[in-house]
Amino acid sequence: MISESILSKWLVTSDIDGTLNNKRRKLPRRNLEAITDFVARGGRFTLASSRSPQSMSRHYKKLPIDTPAVVINGAGIYDFTKEEMIYFSPLSKEAMEDLCKVARKYPTVDNVIVTKDDMYYISGLGLWGIIYVLADKLDHKIRHNINDVPKEDWGKVIFSGPPWRIKNVKKRLEKIENRDFIVISTSIASFEVLAKGTHKGSAVLRLAAMLGIDPDHTAAIGDYYNDYEMLTQVGVAACCGQAPGKIKEICEYVTCHCDLGAVADFLGYLERKIKQNL
Repeated sequence: MISESILSKWLVTSDIDGTLNNKRRKLPRRNLEAITDFVARGGRFTLASSRSPQSMSRHYKKLPIDTPAVVINGAGIYDFTKEEMIYFSPLSKEAMEDLCKVARKYPTVDNVIVTKDDMYYISGLGLWGIIYVLADKLDHKIRHNINDVPKEDWGKVIFSGPPWRIKNVKKRLEKIENRDFIVISTSIASFEVLAKGTHKGSAVLRLAAMLGIDPDHTAAIGDYYNDYEMLTQVGVAACCGQAPGKIKEICEYVTCHCDLGAVADFLGYLERKIKQNL
C-alpha cells in the first residue's frame, strides 16, 4: 500500500457532470468509496466544474474532502471550508463591451452572466436561461437588456439558445480581432465565454501551486471539450469511456463509462502508476 507521505504529494481533480456523477446526476457508490479511501490515506481530491459555488456546493459536500475547488470553468477557486473565493479571474471591460455588442445583435439568444458574488443574471428572452438556473435552484435576477447587468466581476457569460442560432453567435464572437476572451463549447445549444487564459487547466495548476504540489503530481479526469485544457496541462490525464474521440486522444487512460464509477477506475489506475514509479 502507498504511504500517506507519497499520496499527500498528489492532487486529483474531477469534473462533476458525466464524470464524478453518472448520467442521472447521481454519485455512484463506487466513486464515493474510492475517494474516501484515497483521502483517508493522505491524497488530495477536489472538483473542477463550470458550476458556481452555490451550484457545486451539494456535490462537493457529499464528499469527504476539504481542498478548495475550481469553479466557473476556471474563473475561480473557492474554499468551501471558509466559504470564500480565494482566486478570481474576471472578464475585462473590453471583453464585456464586445459581449454586450454581440448579445444585442441576437436578442432571441439568452445570456447568463455569472458573477464573483455567485449571482446569475439572465438577459435576452429568458426562456433558455431560466431553465438553466431553475434546474439547480440558483439565485438569479432577470435583466432582459444586457446593458442593465452591473459591469463588474463577470466570471463568465453563457450564451444559450437554438443550436443553429448559437452556432452563428459563436462564429461572430470568434471573428473579433484581438479579443480579450476565450470561447468554450459546452453543448450544441450553448457555449461559455471567459477571460483570456482562463480555463480549468490554468486554475488547477494555480491551486496545485497554492498547495505546494508539483505540476507533475497533478491528475485529472473529465468527459467533454470544456475539460480539454485541464487534461492537457496536468501530469496524468484520464477521461470517461463515453468521452468524444478527440478527448480520448489526449488522455493516457480511458476509464469505464461514468455510470459504472469512472473516478474509482481512475484512482485505481493512478495508484498502480505511482507504485510502478516508486
